[in-house]
Amino acid sequence: MSRPHPPMPGEDVVGRRVKEMIRVDHAGEYGAVQIYRGQRAVFDRIAGKSHAAKLIAEMEAGEQEHLKTFDRLIAERGVRPTLMAPVWRVAGFGLGAVTALMGEKAAHACTEAVEEVIEEHYGRQSDELDGVDRELKHVVDKFREEEIAHKETAIDQGARHAPAYPVLSAVIKFGCRAAIRISEKI
Repeated sequence: MSRPHPPMPGEDVVGRRVKEMIRVDHAGEYGAVQIYRGQRAVFDRIAGKSHAAKLIAEMEAGEQEHLKTFDRLIAERGVRPTLMAPVWRVAGFGLGAVTALMGEKAAHACTEAVEEVIEEHYGRQSDELDGVDRELKHVVDKFREEEIAHKETAIDQGARHAPAYPVLSAVIKFGCRAAIRISEKI
């Protein structure tokens, strides 16, 4: 009885890369939901923050739809989810709660930073998927447009006027980029 061997270097490179994309995108949407949950946990409890809470709830609902799509793709295509999900859950919720505690503008700065990294990430994936996987490219392109809308909402709500905006934005972007690299592989 012969057992299938693990892929040799160069075998099914495209298939492995598509699975990495699905894994990392699933992790990213999961993390985004957690960020918004953390922000809502704060804003839902503070008088006078109902407008911010409503906007965040709307963006969270969009991320939930994205997550459902990637849940489906993970199941249909037999992709192993990231092992980092418990870490991303705590980190995302914590980031959301901390930025909300810093104020509405900081929460929106968080959204802007995260969505900017995701917009770039989805853009690179879209280019890579051209002629490779039409279904996944369609999903990535559609979600990229929705992430851009979230980023624009955050900017309109004063993201760039947050306390220590350049530092806050840079730190969040660095963390997002690191999470992307880690989630592709682990």
